[in-house]
Amino acid sequence: MFISTDLETLLPYFDKLNADSKPNWGSMGAQRMIEHLTDTLKIATGETPFPLEVPEDRLERMVAFLDSDKPMAANLKVSFVKDDTPLRHSEIELAIDEYVETWLDLESLYADNPGLKHPHPYYGPLDFDQWNRLHSKHLTHHFTQFGLL
Repeated sequence: MFISTDLETLLPYFDKLNADSKPNWGSMGAQRMIEHLTDTLKIATGETPFPLEVPEDRLERMVAFLDSDKPMAANLKVSFVKDDTPLRHSEIELAIDEYVETWLDLESLYADNPGLKHPHPYYGPLDFDQWNRLHSKHLTHHFTQFGLL
């Protein structure tokens, strides 16, 4: 139901996007969406930590959603994603390159540190498998947003 997170699967989808690609919902352009996906990878590596925003007594329910087959809702708003975030790159291809580099860093980090967990603001501490599940849902959400799935 959700897309695989391996680069061989993802890159052809990224290649269908260009600076003029329009979303079916939301205000992110294609390049901002890719940079946003990279931002999520950076939360997973611990490079860009965010405090927990969900009361601890709700974490079990949040992780149950993560483990479910329920997709993320369209037009989902989260406090740690700002609509006015400026683009980091001068072109979409550079944003894709950053995503690839960050994904490879993430895989290496977790391979070298079995059992490592980094917190997500809504799901709490996640291990690699849980982060991978979240990325899969997240990629499916945004690829659907741009009509790629």
